[in-house]
Amino acid sequence: MRQLIKQRIKNEKGLTLIELLAVIVILGIIAAIAIPSIANIIEKSRFDAIKADGIQVINATKLYIAGNGTEDTNIDATDLADYLDNETTLADGYTLDVVNGQIQLTGSATKGNVNVTFTAATITGINQATKAAEGDTTISN
Repeated sequence: MRQLIKQRIKNEKGLTLIELLAVIVILGIIAAIAIPSIANIIEKSRFDAIKADGIQVINATKLYIAGNGTEDTNIDATDLADYLDNETTLADGYTLDVVNGQIQLTGSATKGNVNVTFTAATITGINQATKAAEGDTTISN
């Protein structure tokens, strides 16, 4: 009789209810930690994409100035149409001013739930900018 019971216990395969509940609790804890982290990574990448678009527009302005031999004090999106290959996240209402040889970007951009406002922003100001903890971010010189 003992051998029969030992043999049955050895042949049982599968998980007990306690083991299954333990695995579900562990997965829940991991999910609770990972989901907010992933959301922050997505917002940071959107913010970085907007910053990259701002820098791309300023660099296109440098090409425009070099190509046309002029330093207009006010350059807008229509002037840069030939210098930007793809659409940027910046609205068409952005302007660029040349002040003391520095190009300053003014305008706003939205990507997902991330809003950034550029106010006389230079490349240095854009590179040094960090995302606001909550709400819209303003980048200036």
